[in-house]
Amino acid sequence: MPDGQSDQVTVIVLAAGGGTRMKSKTMKVLHPIAGRSMIGHVLSAARALEPSRIVAVVGHQRDQVGPHIQQLAPGVVLAVQEAQEGTGHAVRVAWDALAPEERTGTVIVAYGDTPLLEGETLRRFASFHRESAVAMSILTGVVADPTGYGRIVRDGDDAVRAIVEERDAGPEHAGINEINSGILAFDAEFLSTALPAIGNDNAKGEYYLTDTVALARKAGRTVAAFVIDDVVQTEGANDRVQLAALAGEMNRRILHRWMRDGVTVVDPTTTWVDADVKLAADVTLLPGVQLLGTTAVEEDAVIGPDCTLKDVEVGSGAHVVRTHAELAVIGPNANVGPFSYLRPGTVLGAGGKIGAFVETKNAQIGADAKVPHLSYVGDATIGEGANIGAGTIFANYDGVAKHRTTIGAFAKTASNNTFVAPVTVGDGAATGAGSVIRRDVPPGALAVTSGPQRHYDAWAQRKRAGTDQAAAAERATGSTETSAPDPGVGDAPVGG
Repeated sequence: MPDGQSDQVTVIVLAAGGGTRMKSKTMKVLHPIAGRSMIGHVLSAARALEPSRIVAVVGHQRDQVGPHIQQLAPGVVLAVQEAQEGTGHAVRVAWDALAPEERTGTVIVAYGDTPLLEGETLRRFASFHRESAVAMSILTGVVADPTGYGRIVRDGDDAVRAIVEERDAGPEHAGINEINSGILAFDAEFLSTALPAIGNDNAKGEYYLTDTVALARKAGRTVAAFVIDDVVQTEGANDRVQLAALAGEMNRRILHRWMRDGVTVVDPTTTWVDADVKLAADVTLLPGVQLLGTTAVEEDAVIGPDCTLKDVEVGSGAHVVRTHAELAVIGPNANVGPFSYLRPGTVLGAGGKIGAFVETKNAQIGADAKVPHLSYVGDATIGEGANIGAGTIFANYDGVAKHRTTIGAFAKTASNNTFVAPVTVGDGAATGAGSVIRRDVPPGALAVTSGPQRHYDAWAQRKRAGTDQAAAAERATGSTETSAPDPGVGDAPVGG
């Protein structure tokens, strides 16, 4: 570090613009990419610098943006730009929000709508600026087509002489492909003197931060440029087309990182993984998978095809197929799906199973317990090794309050059961098919509530005479009997 230069770093994040091209009631910087807001990504990059302070400039819809920023980074200083009068004015508002003794060291200015910006890039940029001991540094990139960007004009000694905007570029600038990203670094002492000197004598009547280049040159100070190879990091999103493009690029980068770390992604074009997801080596993601929020997947687990998991923990060796799950835990070597719906509060133990067309909610399902198919399990505790029969309903709501059902260890419940909570089925107990269980079942007992089966002979021949049904019965029995008594049985249809 040059002599006399403070090691303090201040990051100013500009997030006051309206983002009208988004055509959204949601503020532009709050639009999500890879599970975080755009400004959330920028704040994450800023924190990687371990700065002395971060100042966020808010304006439009600050009632949305301010609380969101403070939730993500409680120590951030919020500065309010009441009227959006340009980037120079926004930085002046941020500067005024700091105490005089805090206006020292290096100042980095970034934008809240550049979600691909990486912390390592900011670290290298800040180091470059400090080591160069210049008034200001510009993060730049070289692109094939500089249309729409400010061009970097350098002196013979490679220092920056000017930033020429697209509308002002002449034939002499035609060969310049180095562009201004808008991300700047300043010596705090220079910034303190430059901000009041920025004028607004331009078509828009705004104060432009880039005017500091001319001010530095006029003061005999040097302006340096730090060229970034990965210029996409500096791109912003002004409309939803650009937002989608950045989201796709972000996802591509996330997947490449995980694949290099030992995760198999069978079809990257249909696989989406949020920025805060954690994956272990030898995880396999099959086509059509979305891993969202803070989902974490342990080694040797296989997810997919066609799964959406949000804030879900998946244990090692588990298999999850065609499943939607949120705020759930899937234990090691468990199996889930296909067509399962795990709602918040579901915990599936090691080796357990939640099968086809099963919905669970606030359900703790023990190790090696199984809910194989066609069931709703809400507000339940299912013990180790228990088996729940097909078509079972845990009736947890009485119209006023939710109640819990407990199924004991190694209990075996039959098909088409309804458990009317609150109710407990003891360890090792069993239930009969079609039973409605309203009272507790003692351990080891068999509970049966369905009535005895009754037959009414020749019913089809009497009640459905002349139909294919009656004809089939006659062929099977060799009887055309139609006169047998038929107590209590009318013409109501049978079956489904």
